[in-house]
Amino acid sequence: MTIGYNNLEGNIDIIFNETGPEILIHGDPQGLLSLANLLTEIANKNQKEIKELPDGAREHVHLNPGIDISKSSTTVIIGRLDSKGTGAFYKSFIKK
Repeated sequence: MTIGYNNLEGNIDIIFNETGPEILIHGDPQGLLSLANLLTEIANKNQKEIKELPDGAREHVHLNPGIDISKSSTTVIIGRLDSKGTGAFYKSFIKK
């Protein structure tokens, strides 16, 4: 788990639109590419090699408003669906 992600560049705004309800993710080109790199990094991580991540846990990153993303954003957690060790998804997951 990572609290904050200092490698995000550019501008990213992630907000919850209650009238939708929907989540809106907007960014300038540099911000969107940086977010894409973060997603790729999380997807490519070998969770088995993360010693501080216990079996059954999932690698994830917290993005904090005003620090990692815009001040108008909501706190966001981006993480793996598969757990370390078992590869199991959490129980509330519903396949598309």
